[in-house]
Amino acid sequence: MSSSAIPRPYRLGPDEGHALWFLGNLVTVKADGAATRGRLTVVEFLNPPGFAPPLHRHREEDELFYVISGTATFHCDGEILEAAPGDVVFLPAGRPHTFVVGPDQPLRTLQITTPSGFESFAAAAGEPARQRRLPEPGSIDAEVLSRAAAAHAIEILGPPPTA
Repeated sequence: MSSSAIPRPYRLGPDEGHALWFLGNLVTVKADGAATRGRLTVVEFLNPPGFAPPLHRHREEDELFYVISGTATFHCDGEILEAAPGDVVFLPAGRPHTFVVGPDQPLRTLQITTPSGFESFAAAAGEPARQRRLPEPGSIDAEVLSRAAAAHAIEILGPPPTA
């Protein structure tokens, strides 16, 4: 889409959007770069209890998480941020970060990244989801993740934290 094209308005229901399995999580893309002229990406995450992504840093995107349900402990550049429903967590570009989902229930968040591009990373490291259910915990293919991260200005800095 050219930068001068004005996107069309749209509405997505709770179970609508492009769904992916990404690192053992269900990711549903609600708004992508094509719909926002590259300004932002909005995805809904459903993470299983205890999930933690590798320590990483986005060189270009700021990330904002709005917690819908569940809890998580975010780690960003030496700071610990506890998050519960209704909380917002902001992780600036360039800062190493990760998080650990609480042990008692899944974590459901809206993740907003700016500029857009996260949806391309999730698609490169994930696969289409045919069923919208909480995934079973699985292993992360480190090689696939590393290649996708390198191609999308994301640096993998270390393993996931322990709960």
